[in-house]
Amino acid sequence: MTTALTLPIVTAADSLEQYNRAIKAYPILSAEEEYDLAVKFKRENDLEAARKLIVSHLRLVTSIARGYTGYGLPQADLIQEGNIGLMKAVKRFDPERGVRLVSFAMHWIKAEIHEYIVKNWRLVKIATTKAQRKLFFNLRSMKSGMNSLQTSEVNHIARELNVKPEEVLEMESRLNGHEISLEANIDDDSDEHYSPIAYLPDESLTPVEALEAKQHEHAESSGLAHALQNLDERSRRVVEARWLQENGGKTLHELADEFGVSAERIRQIEQKAMQKMKTLMLANR
Repeated sequence: MTTALTLPIVTAADSLEQYNRAIKAYPILSAEEEYDLAVKFKRENDLEAARKLIVSHLRLVTSIARGYTGYGLPQADLIQEGNIGLMKAVKRFDPERGVRLVSFAMHWIKAEIHEYIVKNWRLVKIATTKAQRKLFFNLRSMKSGMNSLQTSEVNHIARELNVKPEEVLEMESRLNGHEISLEANIDDDSDEHYSPIAYLPDESLTPVEALEAKQHEHAESSGLAHALQNLDERSRRVVEARWLQENGGKTLHELADEFGVSAERIRQIEQKAMQKMKTLMLANR
């Protein structure tokens, strides 16, 4: 797909201003226009439709890329990597799901930028210690979820990788980058009509949908309780400690210490328990 499309290219820092002017010349699509183009590309593989979807969202990429300037990497490179993510998003976008492309594409754009940073960030090349480099590459896999690290997790990771807790927190902050604001920047007149929040679907429920949701929630809650009761004691403890705690669940390593087994064994118990619960809940619908 990418080789057959003609798209704006940013190649150096001194061309950023010119590039930004160029991409702002492309109109932002209405929901109807976006849907029609996405359907045309999905059903007919119309590359011109794909091109229009891509160029209308190039401003989104530059907006996200600006949030990663603290890594010391060329902004032009970050934008180009983000554009690759945008093209992947367009290729995978399903217009029938009722979600605007902007909300779907943000994940793919960030993923490509993150991958580029991990491969090229200067810390990897000039980190003062081997432990810091190990922290850079292992922090994400050692986190128990997408939320910020708990104090117990910070201390555990610091001990495991032989670094200071402060270094763990700093690395987490850098790797997370900055979240893109869904609201328009009031100081940037050129972007005021391109705030991502304007493209997100209306999540409010009609009265009928609200009633159905409440009934569904009750059924799910009952099914969850039934599924938990059918687990053995250890499996039930693992699931409850990992996913049903109000103040954040326990890590695999914490549960491994509790049961005297490896973290990998806890992961296997969790995976097996979740699959059994899923089967039971589907059977009771």
